[in-house]
Amino acid sequence: MIAKHDITGLILAGGLGTRMGQQDKGMLALHGQPLALHVLQRLAPQVGALAFNVNEHHEHYTGFGLPIWPDDLSNHCGPLAGLQSGLRRASTPYLLTAPCDSPLLPPDLASRLAAGLLAHEADLAIAVTEEADTDGGAPRRRRHPVFCLVKTSALPRLDACLASGERRVGAWHGDLKLAEVLFEDGTAFRNINTPEELAQLNADAMPVDMAQALLAASVTPVTEVESLPLARALGRILACDIVSPISVPAHDNSAMDGYALHGADLAGDVPLTLAVADTILAGRPGTVAIAAGQCARIMTGAVMPAGCDSVLPQELVLTASEQTITLNPDAIRPGDNRRFKGEDLMQGQPALLQGKRLGPAELGLLASLGIAEVAVRRRLRVAFFSTGDELRQPGEPLAAGSIYDSNRYTLLGMLERLGCEPLDLGSVRDQPAALEAALRGACAKADVIITSGGVSSGAADHTREILARLGKVAFWQINMRPGRPMAFGTIHADGHSALLLGLPGNPVAVMATFYFLARPTLLRMMGANAQDLPLLSVPAQAAIRKKRGRTEYQRGIVERDTNGRQQVRVTGAQGSGILSSMSQANCMIVLHAHQGHVAAGELVDIVLFHGLV
Repeated sequence: MIAKHDITGLILAGGLGTRMGQQDKGMLALHGQPLALHVLQRLAPQVGALAFNVNEHHEHYTGFGLPIWPDDLSNHCGPLAGLQSGLRRASTPYLLTAPCDSPLLPPDLASRLAAGLLAHEADLAIAVTEEADTDGGAPRRRRHPVFCLVKTSALPRLDACLASGERRVGAWHGDLKLAEVLFEDGTAFRNINTPEELAQLNADAMPVDMAQALLAASVTPVTEVESLPLARALGRILACDIVSPISVPAHDNSAMDGYALHGADLAGDVPLTLAVADTILAGRPGTVAIAAGQCARIMTGAVMPAGCDSVLPQELVLTASEQTITLNPDAIRPGDNRRFKGEDLMQGQPALLQGKRLGPAELGLLASLGIAEVAVRRRLRVAFFSTGDELRQPGEPLAAGSIYDSNRYTLLGMLERLGCEPLDLGSVRDQPAALEAALRGACAKADVIITSGGVSSGAADHTREILARLGKVAFWQINMRPGRPMAFGTIHADGHSALLLGLPGNPVAVMATFYFLARPTLLRMMGANAQDLPLLSVPAQAAIRKKRGRTEYQRGIVERDTNGRQQVRVTGAQGSGILSSMSQANCMIVLHAHQGHVAAGELVDIVLFHGLV
C-alpha cells in the first residue's frame, strides 16, 4: 500500500497560457477563486506534501504558502520539464502531477493511481478515460499522461529522454512499466484552454466536492473564548490543548477484586499456598511489605503493593481463609490483571486537542484529570429565516395555495444539535424591502445567516439583486440533487459582516444541503475539527436510478435481510418536498457524480443519520 505521506503532489503551472492570451491560467477566476486554488484544494487531502511548478509570475503563487519549483530547463519545455523539476526535488518515493487548469480532477486520483501502480508492479500510472466512438464502434481509450503517479526513482529515465530532445509527455517513459488506470468521468480531466470554456464552467452548477472545498477554504473560526465549568461544557468546542496534569491512573493498581502476589511465585506446577499479609481497599494503600510466599487481599482500583506484579481473581482461588489462600500456579500468568501507572494518560502528555467537541466521554476524561473548568470557543451565532409569501406558521389557518413553514423548525433543530446559538428571525415575505431589512438585521446580530428559499431563478426571488448591493456571492447552484439552488457568499451592512448560506426552499433539499455543505462550514467556524462524514459501503437491495454527472443524495433505510446481511433500500419517492421520507430514513445513500444507475446487489456509499448533527 502506498501511504498518503509517501506522495508529493505537484501542480503544473509553468506554461505560457498561449491559448488564453498569454494570461497566467492558474490565476484565472472560477467561482470567485483562482483555478490553481481549486486544484490545490482537491489535491491537498490526497497527498503528504504539495508544490507548484511555476516559471512566470512567481509572485502570484507565493501566497499559497507552498514551495515553488521552476523548470531546470530553459525555453519552456512543457510538462516534462515540470515533471523533471518535481522528481529532482520531491523527498517522497512518489510524485503525483496535475495541471493547474483542471479544477474538476478526481478527489480519489492519488489512491486510484496508487492502487493501479501496485497492482501492475509498475513504475508509473496514468489516468485514462473511455470516449464513445462516433461511428458506433467500441469506446476508445484516451490517455491523460499529465495526471500521473510516478516513482521518483524514474528520474534518470526522464533526464535521458529530455537530453535526447524528446518533449512529448506521453512518450518519455520508454521501457519503464506503465499502468493505465481507468476513470469513469471524463469531465474530471477537462482542461480550461479558452476564455469561452472558462465562462461556460463559471455558468455551470458547481460540483459538490468543489463547493465543499471552497467553503472549507473561505471560513475562519470565531476567536472569542470563554471558561465554563464541566457541567456546562457539553457540546462545546475546546479552545486550547489540554495537557494532563497527572498520570491516570496515578499508581499501578488492581484490575479486579482478588489477591496481589509476586509473579515469581507462580513458577511451580503443584497447588500453591500463600499467606495473606494485608487487605488493601481502593483509596487506602497497604502498609505491609508483601514478601515472597505472601499475598494481599486487594479490591478493584486499589494500589498494588510494592513488589507485587500480578492479581489472582478471587473466583480462581481454590481455597481461602483469613490467613491463607491456595491456587493453581497456572491459573494466571505473571503480570496479569495489573493496571500500570499512566496506562490511560501519563502526566505531561496531551489529553485533548483544541477543536475537539466535548461529549460525555471528554467530560469524563477531563473530570478524571481533576479539571473543573475548561476554555471553549464561544457559540457561533446563526440567524435564520424562511422566505416566501405562501408561508404560514403552525397554528394559523391555511389559506388556498399556502403552506406551513417547516424549514425554520428543521433548521432550529439542526442548529441546536450542532451546538450553535440559533437566532430565529421568522418568515420574510418575497418583497425586496423586507428581504433587505431582514438581511441587514441578521448581519448586525450574527456570524452566519441561513435563509431557506429565495435563491432559485424564479421571478419572485429577489435575493440575488439585494446581494449584489450588500455583498458578494461565490456560487448560486450546486450540481446535486436535492439541493441544486444554493447560494454562498458574504453580507456587509452598516459596519457588520456575516457569512451567507442561502439554502433551497424544498424541505428535503434544506436538510441535504445542511448536512453536506452547511454543517462542515459551521463546524469550522465554531473552531471544531470538521471531519468528513464517514461513508459505509452497503449492497443496494434493489436497482436505483441515477443520472450520471451529478451527485445525488437519496433517502435510505439500511437493514438486515433474512440472512442477517446488511442492505439498503430507498424510502420510496425521492421528491425534494417529501419531508416524511426523512423521518422514515436512517441514512442517506450517496451516489457520486461519476456513478450511473445502480444494479441490485451493487455496493453503494451511505451516511448514517445517527450523530450527523
